[in-house]
Amino acid sequence: MRSVRKAPRALDEERLVRLVARGDRAAFEELYRRTAPWMALRLRRRCADEQIVAEVMQETYLAVWRAAGAFAGSSTGGTAAGWLWTIAARRLVDAFRRRAHHAEPPAAAALPEAAPAAEEEALAATVGGDVGDALRRLSPELRQVLQAMVLDGLSVRETAVLLGLPEGTVKTRARRARIAMREALA
Repeated sequence: MRSVRKAPRALDEERLVRLVARGDRAAFEELYRRTAPWMALRLRRRCADEQIVAEVMQETYLAVWRAAGAFAGSSTGGTAAGWLWTIAARRLVDAFRRRAHHAEPPAAAALPEAAPAAEEEALAATVGGDVGDALRRLSPELRQVLQAMVLDGLSVRETAVLLGLPEGTVKTRARRARIAMREALA
């Protein structure tokens, strides 16, 4: 008996990545259709330069096409969206490093918001319990620095460029955020 293959639209992202690993172009197109809008939005929140965002998007999806077989998936507690974002964040860091020697700091990535950002809601859903509560209680400026350095893996210099802050300010805010988190979790 033949197995009936589902249409890409009916599959979750993890299954799409697994099909992409086998060279399924329709699955890749569906994965791109589903993830590119939020990926671009999230990258734009961290980088005001549309050219860098476009380069990072292209490099990210090229890496996804080439390395989909390396995706471990839910067996290791990961998600397809998390895997994609990890690739994109690393590509963004690489782009900052390539341009850091001659680029001026971009405009501040995050302006004061009236409503919580989608990534903050996703972070709240991902980081739960006491750690999530402590993270949400941090002031926005401390949370931004902690998010850039710890969750996105940026260096002090890259965080300074991203947020448009002096490196000393980034170091101070990172220290204050870590102290506040330690106290909240003690």
